Amino acid sequence: MSSELETRFPDVRTLASALETTGYLAGDQLASALFLAVRMGQPILLEGEPGVGKTEAAKALAGAIGTTLVRLQCYEGIAAAEALYEWNYPRQLLAIRLAEAAGEHIQDKDLFTAEYLLSRPLLAALLHPGPRPAVLLIDEVDRADDEFEAFLFELLAESAVTIPELGTQRATVPPITVLTSNRTRDLHDALKRRCLYHWIAYPDPARVAEIIRRRVPAAGERLAGQVAAAVSRLRGLDLTKPPGISEAISWASAVSVFGAGELSGAVAGQTMSTVVKYPEDEDTVREAGLAAVVGD
Repeated sequence: MSSELETRFPDVRTLASALETTGYLAGDQLASALFLAVRMGQPILLEGEPGVGKTEAAKALAGAIGTTLVRLQCYEGIAAAEALYEWNYPRQLLAIRLAEAAGEHIQDKDLFTAEYLLSRPLLAALLHPGPRPAVLLIDEVDRADDEFEAFLFELLAESAVTIPELGTQRATVPPITVLTSNRTRDLHDALKRRCLYHWIAYPDPARVAEIIRRRVPAAGERLAGQVAAAVSRLRGLDLTKPPGISEAISWASAVSVFGAGELSGAVAGQTMSTVVKYPEDEDTVREAGLAAVVGD
């Protein structure tokens, strides 16, 4: 960890305040976990239901530090090469043709150099020049397969990766690495051992209301509280996709667009598309009664 970060964030409170300036309200436990990740230089795994703010935590951390966010979105079948680097084949081919035109012979070792290397997110984060470390977000790592997890071990443990043609590439300024998981499958113990860990639960309605007020100033205190309470009630229903914080923000924004100062059953019906994303869930909500959901 750089001495600058140690000076800027001497305790959890200062980091929490910096996160708050970006619009992200981290509770004491999450702020403490992120503080340890920054100060210890150890990767952190954030798990939780979709929509609780895992990705936003990494974005807010980069904003609080004032550094670059490098994001790798994981998906089923992602390969190490796609996440790490690829060779600039058009430029290599051009070099070959120029050499041939000049009557010269170009060797393979001349084509596989840093000059022809295209960095993808993982390598870009490792090679970040600083002076502050980049925040590397490895998003939804649970979507990737076991082979990709195994590939991450060297990166997480050593802040280094091996490129066959160039050898080991080691970070001069190791990134602050944040992994997120929706827990669609269990991650390997070896991956977890390399990380700090924090489970982000749904915040209580009071905190959700505060988040809404900050993100949607037009909503006002009353509407923010009503939307937060309604979202909490929706999560009590048997929904395929319970709404998270992002849906609460969108709902409050939509109600404000309609010019309504409070959440009524009628307005909820008009804006349901912002908070419920499956037709089966909408049927469940309407069967429960919109009046009951909004607290009328």
